[in-house]
Amino acid sequence: MAEHTSSSITIEAAPADVMGVIADFARYPEWTGEVKEAEVLATDAAGRAEKVRLLLDAGAIKDDHTLAYTWTGDNEVSWTLVKSQMLRALDGSYRLTPAGGDRTEVTYQLTVDVKIPMLGMIKRKAEKVIIDRALAGLKKRVESGA
Repeated sequence: MAEHTSSSITIEAAPADVMGVIADFARYPEWTGEVKEAEVLATDAAGRAEKVRLLLDAGAIKDDHTLAYTWTGDNEVSWTLVKSQMLRALDGSYRLTPAGGDRTEVTYQLTVDVKIPMLGMIKRKAEKVIIDRALAGLKKRVESGA
């Protein structure tokens, strides 16, 4: 079983507001840092993205890939890699937990596997950088009300 990296952050907003930002893929290049382009290729009956093409530049990991998304209720979304030039796996999830008042704890879990040889500790470091930047960017974006 592949190892994964996980981290959490508390955001001063209701879960629905946080998920609204997570689900707005077209605006990812404005706040994620690593995502340079995002294009929704397919949506489900509720209008949520099912398949998304992302152009990623995360330093050691640069890729044009497609992810399949699964939405579980209103507070969790997970994804798995469909196709990629550089990656063998890119599986992850956001889980939102109400934290009292208008506060939400967001847990981001990520597993990355690349096609080229790379030491496990370097992969974990890349995962940690992606997660930390994504959570910080998400917090800033949601709390700014943008």
